[in-house]
Amino acid sequence: MPMFCRAWLAAFAGSGARSPLARISRPSFSALLGALLVCLSPPAAAELGELVIAQQPGIGYLNLIVMKEQKLIEKHAKAAGLGDIKVTWQAINSGQAMNEALNADKLHIAAGGVAPLIFAWANSQGKQNYKGIAALNTMPLFLNTKNPAIKSIADFTDKEKIAMPAAKTSIQAVTLQMAAAAAFGEANWGKLDAITVTMPHPEASKKMLDASNSEISAHFTAPPFQYQQLKNAGIHTVTTSYDVLNGVSSFNVLWASSKFATENPKLLAAFIKALDEATNYIHTDREAVAALYIKVSGEKASVKDIADFLSDPYIEYTLTPKNVWRYSNFMARIGAIKVRPASWRDMFFANIHTRSGS
Repeated sequence: MPMFCRAWLAAFAGSGARSPLARISRPSFSALLGALLVCLSPPAAAELGELVIAQQPGIGYLNLIVMKEQKLIEKHAKAAGLGDIKVTWQAINSGQAMNEALNADKLHIAAGGVAPLIFAWANSQGKQNYKGIAALNTMPLFLNTKNPAIKSIADFTDKEKIAMPAAKTSIQAVTLQMAAAAAFGEANWGKLDAITVTMPHPEASKKMLDASNSEISAHFTAPPFQYQQLKNAGIHTVTTSYDVLNGVSSFNVLWASSKFATENPKLLAAFIKALDEATNYIHTDREAVAALYIKVSGEKASVKDIADFLSDPYIEYTLTPKNVWRYSNFMARIGAIKVRPASWRDMFFANIHTRSGS
């Protein structure tokens, strides 16, 4: 205990007219009492010295790539007085696997599609209370096929196999369910679930581009894989997430436990500042970002190809969640989650509430 605290406690230990307390004025007594309460309060817990973050492959995580390569989290954490923190990045191929890592306390911040966030939020009520930190982008997701007979959702048969990062739980899976509900009636939202298979995007894309491979006939995919596939004349798009939702929607988001947010307010604020800086950098220097992405990802694309992609008006890197509530409303309606958020803000930490999300 600090020396000045011991002095205050000694003062309170006295009694009667001999006590120092008997000879001080009311204002001084109030000040003394305040100091005593400070002394008796437990010291504030230190924030994390190491932050563990996970991400998946693809250009949807470009903000995180910039943050990692430019060490922006470390920069903003140091500016916030947190010293030299260690940032560890993990590669995890699906949102479901990320939620499992969060539940096992092997991860602090997860990055994935909207659906895994909604599942995490709904299933952790009264426990970890997972919430979104921010969105990463809005991007359309394509359901591509190499079967020329498939022109619409209604053309899929039980002979087809649709690859996606996680059957039934990924954002692609929920989007397909929404498309099935629209095509076959709400009661048949799960009609195509039986022909979906879990497969990482790079592996599924490789099988799609291999004409001799008949294991996978369709892929509900993501950028940049969907665009690479469409360069093949034998592959076409059946529908997109923007078609299904009739508007733009968030693709990737970030989430963490309420315990993490409560115990690490400075670190969380530094993380969001780093994310903002990375996102602004994407907007201001597309060619530099494109070159960085090619270097890190090893993609066989030109700087111009990636820069053109970043200029697509249907693609935006933004922290503002869009159409997240519509996904959660559908998932609650079909019973995939047991609680229904009143708005998108219920599923995100207050740091992001001032934004015009949906």
